[in-house]
Amino acid sequence: MTGTETEQSFRQTGWPGLRAKLFHTLFVLKRPMTLGVRGMVHDRERNSIFLIRHTYVPGWQLPGGGVEKGETMGEALVRELEEEGNIAISAAPALKSIHFNRIASPRDHVGFYLVEAFHQTEPKRPDHEIAEAGFFPLDQLPEGTTPATLRRIAETFQGAAISPYW
Repeated sequence: MTGTETEQSFRQTGWPGLRAKLFHTLFVLKRPMTLGVRGMVHDRERNSIFLIRHTYVPGWQLPGGGVEKGETMGEALVRELEEEGNIAISAAPALKSIHFNRIASPRDHVGFYLVEAFHQTEPKRPDHEIAEAGFFPLDQLPEGTTPATLRRIAETFQGAAISPYW
């Protein structure tokens, strides 16, 4: 399977795809450019990272979401990690890179952070947004980990060149 075919297999289709396009249309009306954050929560002791699987898009991915009006990227990251993983950051995360997310929209960018000082208040239980969540050893990632997540892992831990694209 080529890289483009792999990317296409993670595209939203049907109602979830329509819903995503409607949300992006709403975002475009509210903000001429969309901005999001994703956090790689890395447990150094276990060499594992926290991944989520949404109810409305395929694949395992890094937690994160949109930066709201009046919110900093750091504030958005804190909020998203709490909402999607019950994860509280205990020291400033490192902004590793910013990527153009051309698959989501021709105007979407994502700030990527590495979070290594944190605690999880309790395991994340499934809800209307998050189907599954958990920590996975870097050498035992779940089947269906998204290509963008795999790229961020390679850039962070394997010395791969940082791509400008999500």
